[in-house]
Amino acid sequence: MHQRKLLFLATLAAFAAPAFAQTGATPAPDFAGIWWHPSLPGPEPLASGPTGLKNLMRRKEDGASDYNTLAGDYNNPILKPQTAAAVKKFGDMSKAGIENPNPANQCWPEPGPFIYKNFSLEIFQKADHVTMIYEQDHEVRHVRMNQTHPRNVKPSWYGDSVGHYEGDTLVVDTVGIRADRPFAMLDLYGTPYTKSLHMIERFRLIDYEAAKEGLDRDAKENFRVAPYVIDRAYRGKYLQVYYTIEDEGAFTTPWSATVTYGRGSDEWPETICAENFHVYYDKDEKIPTAAKPDF
Repeated sequence: MHQRKLLFLATLAAFAAPAFAQTGATPAPDFAGIWWHPSLPGPEPLASGPTGLKNLMRRKEDGASDYNTLAGDYNNPILKPQTAAAVKKFGDMSKAGIENPNPANQCWPEPGPFIYKNFSLEIFQKADHVTMIYEQDHEVRHVRMNQTHPRNVKPSWYGDSVGHYEGDTLVVDTVGIRADRPFAMLDLYGTPYTKSLHMIERFRLIDYEAAKEGLDRDAKENFRVAPYVIDRAYRGKYLQVYYTIEDEGAFTTPWSATVTYGRGSDEWPETICAENFHVYYDKDEKIPTAAKPDF
């Protein structure tokens, strides 16, 4: 017991250790703490230029995305014909009242940028490693700092991520996100991707005035479902992620979007997705039992 306690404390201390200086006396930006965005689908399409999909279905009361019906704009010029066809099919099913399976509702790992559907993000920084955790299923991404991708990247759920600092910005470069998997999609509109997927994320702390433009795009486009975790009066630093997607197998051009996080609740929710098709609260349902002990 004593050894387990010491191991736990050592692990906690390692996560809590501050990032070393980038170069000389210039410190790395500090992204510590819990960050929240309150909206679904999550990312904020840019005001101009190649950007992510918008929902063709809008709420009557405010014109924002109707999260109950997810039909991505398959006419977006970033989409290659086969990608547009997949998005249209996904949207037609949603408009018909069919709930499409996706990584979130099927309890599978969520690739980037789908993972930005999660409301909460916490970042742990060390000199050689950055760890990012998301609240649903406590999904974890690892970023190796000041390294290069292997010559032959082995595809994985979240891909191989390497990072470095450019002044006040953490730049994360990710390749090797598995495409040969169930529910291989970049967003809640079912937008597919291929093994060529390449994602570059730029994490930066910004003032409220700079964040307001992204927050306004979020309010115009997305459905806000978690306002209770966000302090709307907060005027301190915000965390904005500007990401760019390249995939010559799925898209006609690289495209970008943002996610703007603010401060709010300090509580970390236990959001667990259970891959369970049985109903155990019904008294007529038989709960499975083991014929013999597991060990």
